[in-house]
Amino acid sequence: MWDSPSQTKLLKAKIPARSFLTYNAVMTQGLVRYQSCGDTHFVTFSCYRRQPHLGIPTARDIFERSLEAMRLRYDFRVFGYVVMPEHVHLLVTEPKKCPLSKAIQALKLSVAVQRSERPFWQARYYDFNVFTTQKHTEKLKYIHRNPVTRGLVQEPEAWEWSSFRHYSTGYMGIVEIESWWTGARRDSGLAESHISEARCGAPSVVTDGEK
Repeated sequence: MWDSPSQTKLLKAKIPARSFLTYNAVMTQGLVRYQSCGDTHFVTFSCYRRQPHLGIPTARDIFERSLEAMRLRYDFRVFGYVVMPEHVHLLVTEPKKCPLSKAIQALKLSVAVQRSERPFWQARYYDFNVFTTQKHTEKLKYIHRNPVTRGLVQEPEAWEWSSFRHYSTGYMGIVEIESWWTGARRDSGLAESHISEARCGAPSVVTDGEK
């Protein structure tokens, strides 16, 4: 993935060891994805070589607007998200109008064309099928604790670019979050669950060519 051993050594010096190892472990070639199964998906993708292209509020605002636009265009639900300075975590359903891989590619492209950094994203992304309620809760907590774990804020509600404040207060931000609050606003009680009992279908290998 890295261009040379010297670049890898330099990046290790700048990135905490745990972050670097985790990044290398999940952003590997030949990722196998189980899609079109009706599962919820925990998706992670990073800026090019972990550079902080999302390090300023303006860039994170652009990402949120693009996420909402793609949610509406491809008809999927967002259970949770966080926009970090150099990567993003999403907890989403499979889109009704296209494969998840196409929606992610469109999302990444939508953000990239509004920014000047080139390249903006790593070409691949990490996708974990969430098919139990326990895993759904675990991934949502991980998403919301990420800014605290990284030392960006002391409490998750202090980080504006995540779904935490929606869950804690019902706050309706740029991105519509599928939750009890949203369900109540639709006058339909609790939000419908989209977590399937088990994954299905054949695996597929996805590659994309985002900017």
